[in-house]
Amino acid sequence: MALFDDEPVKKKPVHEIGQDLSLLSVGELNERISALRAEIGRLEAELSVKGSTKSAAEALFKRG
Repeated sequence: MALFDDEPVKKKPVHEIGQDLSLLSVGELNERISALRAEIGRLEAELSVKGSTKSAAEALFKRG
């Protein structure tokens, strides 16, 4: 329980890198794979946004 009511409650991560997987069921492993694939998609989308921002900045400040 949080010390104060307005403190956010920290969620336990769905998956921890390097965690022992031997005790997980096939269903749990599939759930983790799905969650990790979704996170990879989110990371790739952010990379795309940052890449297009960088390209726009380079074009704006390009001298020639």
